Amino acid sequence: MEILQGFDMLSLLKGLDIVEVLGVLVGLIYLYQEYKGSIYLWITGIIMPVIYIKLYHDTGLYADMACNIYYLLATIYGLTVWLLARKKQKEAGKKEEMPITSMPTTYWLGISIFSVIIFFAIGYGLAHYTDSTVPYLDSFTTTLSIVGMWQLAQKYIEQWFVWIAVDLVSTGLYFYKGLSLTAILYLIYSIIALAGYFKWRSMMQDMTQEDT
Repeated sequence: MEILQGFDMLSLLKGLDIVEVLGVLVGLIYLYQEYKGSIYLWITGIIMPVIYIKLYHDTGLYADMACNIYYLLATIYGLTVWLLARKKQKEAGKKEEMPITSMPTTYWLGISIFSVIIFFAIGYGLAHYTDSTVPYLDSFTTTLSIVGMWQLAQKYIEQWFVWIAVDLVSTGLYFYKGLSLTAILYLIYSIIALAGYFKWRSMMQDMTQEDT
């Protein structure tokens, strides 16, 4: 009860950044499209990084800002991969959507080594060459986001596990940074990411049955 009494909704609303609000709205649209496995998520994905590049720059989350530059490039790559897969599916007389698959086990070692290297490289750079107050947490979410975006482009179901980890850590990180609305968004992300995994698993099973 004391927590609720100390919560001033009006003050929270007054303190909101219009850029953050816009980012949250676009993020929710993107989240819904990803949950549905819709190819239109890549269109929304072009808009969202532009918004967050400014937001993260203004709040000193430099690795996340750089990651959103990567997101722009990854979005173009992902859209291209999904469009080519759709064309291939159509030519084969199958359902046009790119099929959901599991990431080959042979990829895990390489992905793990890559992640460790990138994590320490980004963390070291942030700790020694920027004024970031959370260099290694920032690096953690950035590294996993890079991996998650690549997995999403390939439509691997395991991408949801990566996003759950990113979303939970990001929730605490953004509350710490004073981005309360974005923190709430990432808390929602973490819940929907879990639901997204089960949604994709069901979709993957349906696609497998259709092909047999």
